[in-house]
Amino acid sequence: MLEKAGLVFGLALVASLVLTPLARRLALRAGIVAPVVSRSVHTEPKPFLGGLAMYVAFAAAMAAGGGLRDPQVVGILVCGGLIMLLGVWDDRRPLRPKVKFLGQLLIAALLVYFPAWQVQVQGIYSPLGDRWVSFGLLAGPLTIIWIVSFINVMNFIDGLDGLAAGISTIAALTLLVVSLQQSLPAAILLSAALAGAAIGFLRYNFNPAKIFMGDAGSMFLGLTLAAISVSGVMKSALAVSVLVPVLALAVPIFDTAFAIVRRLAGGRSIGQADKDHLHHRLLRLGLSHRNTVLVMWAVSAALGFSAVAVTEVNFAGAMIIVGLVLAVAFGAARRLGLLEVSHPKEKHSGR
Repeated sequence: MLEKAGLVFGLALVASLVLTPLARRLALRAGIVAPVVSRSVHTEPKPFLGGLAMYVAFAAAMAAGGGLRDPQVVGILVCGGLIMLLGVWDDRRPLRPKVKFLGQLLIAALLVYFPAWQVQVQGIYSPLGDRWVSFGLLAGPLTIIWIVSFINVMNFIDGLDGLAAGISTIAALTLLVVSLQQSLPAAILLSAALAGAAIGFLRYNFNPAKIFMGDAGSMFLGLTLAAISVSGVMKSALAVSVLVPVLALAVPIFDTAFAIVRRLAGGRSIGQADKDHLHHRLLRLGLSHRNTVLVMWAVSAALGFSAVAVTEVNFAGAMIIVGLVLAVAFGAARRLGLLEVSHPKEKHSGR
């Protein structure tokens, strides 16, 4: 299986390297570009549609690798394409937050409830006695919440050149390692293809970026990572399997959680963007654009290793790892002021 994963990874990587410059030209011709606003880090308009290139590379690699034999993989490809198209629409003509959120819910519901796919978290193994605990009728709604949460977590973190693509690559590689440990064929191929597509895109997205992934890319990455964890890792017999995707994406998850708390405490909408994310704070500390991204990649890689580690220890050991992660996260958040309430004058939704 490792050889097949390597083949799919390589196909996605090469396809992404070839397709991303083509997507850039298309975006420039169609006028699908990111304007410069007061909260932008970039100083000149940049073309979007990097998400389109990643999706096509990912889908092509999965088709060539034989992934279409699995109905759930087909569902992930279909819904990944739909969420990518929703993002392209939003990148071209920004949608109202409520409309975009409704679109996310409908696409997630399609993946969860369509009879041939039914990508759902049916239950988890209890750490007490290693007993299976079924979610019953709550399986569908809980899975939809999981998927939509991942979509928006990735959307929130996409604020610096290469940041979201790099963190997604690390998360995909983490899921790949755990899937290989647990011998989960579909999750192995999906993780390998996603990592390859994201790395190929990074060639053009690392600072100074030639192209942005846009909402099309961040939402596609979020949905796919969520679906991989649901269809693969979280179906394993490990009681701590639910911790793997959470730890792998802990950086954007914590950043999003702190942003929600901060905005609610300030009496603002959680969808109102600001310049108080982790990467903004690091920039204000004097780190360069590149160094900020590299620091956040390094933290994500460390958390990825911890995600793999929880699968190798008992439940008590896993809880110790999680406790340490939480302690460090809250300590860093307080030191960086991520929970401080601010009242920015500008209301803007987007990158």
